[in-house]
Amino acid sequence: MDLGMVGLGRMGANMAERLVRGGHRLVGFDPTPAAREQAAARGVEATASLRELVAALPAPRTVWLMVPAGAVVDATLAELLPLLAAGDVIVDGGNSNYKDTMRRAAQLAERGLHYVDSGTSGGVWGLKEGYSLMIGGDEAAVERLRPIFESLAPAADRGWGRVGPSGAGHFTKMVHNGIEYGLMQAYAEGFAIMGRKDEFGLDLHQIAEIWRHGSVVRSWLLDLSSDALAKNPALDGIAPYVEDSGEGRWTVAEAIDLNVSAPVITASLLERLRSREKDSFADKLLAAMRNEFGGHAIRKE
Repeated sequence: MDLGMVGLGRMGANMAERLVRGGHRLVGFDPTPAAREQAAARGVEATASLRELVAALPAPRTVWLMVPAGAVVDATLAELLPLLAAGDVIVDGGNSNYKDTMRRAAQLAERGLHYVDSGTSGGVWGLKEGYSLMIGGDEAAVERLRPIFESLAPAADRGWGRVGPSGAGHFTKMVHNGIEYGLMQAYAEGFAIMGRKDEFGLDLHQIAEIWRHGSVVRSWLLDLSSDALAKNPALDGIAPYVEDSGEGRWTVAEAIDLNVSAPVITASLLERLRSREKDSFADKLLAAMRNEFGGHAIRKE
């Protein structure tokens, strides 16, 4: 198929290359010249503008967005829409909020355009291993893009699927990332407990390798943890500061709206927030309270 890829950063460029390897024609655009040059070296027909990208695609066109969620998506759509025609398809492969996706799909439908949301998981390993794709949108539009999804996925018959109407793909990916928060937190806490047991002198990388085979807690996240511990057993030089990209917050908010108890995901999100507190007023107050009611010593800064 012919496909336009907007956003040729690490994720977008890798996806474009996987599609080129699958026999598709990729026309790409990125505002950064260096990104366009690197994509061109990987078989992508790089263009200098969205107008050039659209002009290079035969109708009906398919344009895949791999840009940051939020205002950047809306700005890109505002520039793209005057260039497209009824029957064209736009795919949002980023981590947009599903409510924004539903709004955008309705707006594009008024113009006769299809808006497909593809929650995409696989990270930097997707080029080699394939991507997990959770797709929302009009059934006929999704089916039209089947060859693209089959090439991006780990295999044509697994790792991807249409999960529902517009917004369902990004909703599913949001919950996927919320689960990811909880799994990562559980691994981190477990290895921290073992690392603190000095009398046993446990080799955390060895344990991770044991668990990777036959254990009920084996997973790709455990594989990656083992790799990290092999490279840097004490995790030297890594600051205890953990970012979040938004999906965990959205998952917790959705759980509250739906009256669903989600304590593990919620706690894992709060731990990420806590990791950024360099001067915790709450912890200082806890120490002060213990001193007030029990006379417990306060450690001075």
